[in-house]
Amino acid sequence: MGAPVDAILAADRDHHQHQPTFFPSRPGLRERWEAAGDEHRADMARFNAALRSGYFLLAARAHGRATGPTGGYDAARTVEPPGHPTRTSVVCRRSRAAGGRTGAERGIVGRVLAPGQRAELYVAGVDTKPQLVYASTTMLFEAPNWSADGRYLVVNADGGLYRIPVEGGEPEPIELGDVPPINNDHVLAPDGTAVYVSAQDGHLYRVAAGVATRLTDDQAPARAFRYYLHGISADGATLAFVGTERVGADAGALRRLFTRPAGPGTDTLLGSGFSPADGPEFGPDGGIYFNSERGADVPGHAQLYRVGPDGRQPVRLTDDERVNWFPHPSPDGTHLAYVSFPPGTLGHPENVDVLVRLCRPDGTGVRDVAAVFGGQGTMNVNSWSPDSTRFAFVAYPT
Repeated sequence: MGAPVDAILAADRDHHQHQPTFFPSRPGLRERWEAAGDEHRADMARFNAALRSGYFLLAARAHGRATGPTGGYDAARTVEPPGHPTRTSVVCRRSRAAGGRTGAERGIVGRVLAPGQRAELYVAGVDTKPQLVYASTTMLFEAPNWSADGRYLVVNADGGLYRIPVEGGEPEPIELGDVPPINNDHVLAPDGTAVYVSAQDGHLYRVAAGVATRLTDDQAPARAFRYYLHGISADGATLAFVGTERVGADAGALRRLFTRPAGPGTDTLLGSGFSPADGPEFGPDGGIYFNSERGADVPGHAQLYRVGPDGRQPVRLTDDERVNWFPHPSPDGTHLAYVSFPPGTLGHPENVDVLVRLCRPDGTGVRDVAAVFGGQGTMNVNSWSPDSTRFAFVAYPT
């Protein structure tokens, strides 16, 4: 197959065997199809497969996927689902984007916009109102970073990364080599030479000049350990991340904070790990900002904290009724930008009403920058401009 994603939609001529499940209101239907014979059942299967393949194509195109029917594959080599032999198939393929491999070419599409929903990228100044930079009704992008040269915003979408000019323009895919599909936890090297990403295989990767290097090692399978990257030190030498781990039946019960070298090296637990915690980022003085439910009276009531690089003496920065996530320190150390969820929120869900807020590094001077429909994807990683005058965020209005 030459396309980045191929979907094989098959017809099952033995569909009558499942009639009691699909149509329990029609007793005896299986027996009538049995008596109709193989040829009649095959004709009906092909007709219904073609009809539903058309629905599939329309749905894919409605989400902005350049999808169409094709042929020319070897049906004899197709893996058949057990109990559902492939008799007739339609292959649907997505076209290749120009310049760089898209997330779909790495095997996944990821979150998509709901019908009538938009993804909107905004830039706000410390003292100015947010300005719309780019909007899409077909691509759900998330978590902007700001490039070291100040010219681009970098977002994830479809399992890959894209750059969007700060002054507006169409997204351009960023070559990630052979990195698996990524999530919305990614950071840029301060000198602009590399990008560090969290992939959906649970590992961290460094990509420079299109060449990918996996940084993290496999852990014992019983731990179900996964890496979620959030911060990089001002000198580019150290990464800060969340490590999730299994406790009993819950694969992500432990959510602790770690650091590790940005190259080869080992993971180091930050203090006690402060579980359940998330969003660790370095301030310019080496301190680490994060959100945690440490000391919460009710589940989910996360607040903002700061701890020294040695992981000792954490200081609580916010103490209000809202659920506060992802503190992003400005490069000059004068502000924190963060996402504030409604009281009672568990985790950091998508498609909720949230506030984008600013405060001083000690948590004082809280003020609202914008009220948006978003949450997950709005501002998961640091999005400050290099000169600390502006930052970016994403809204998902419907």
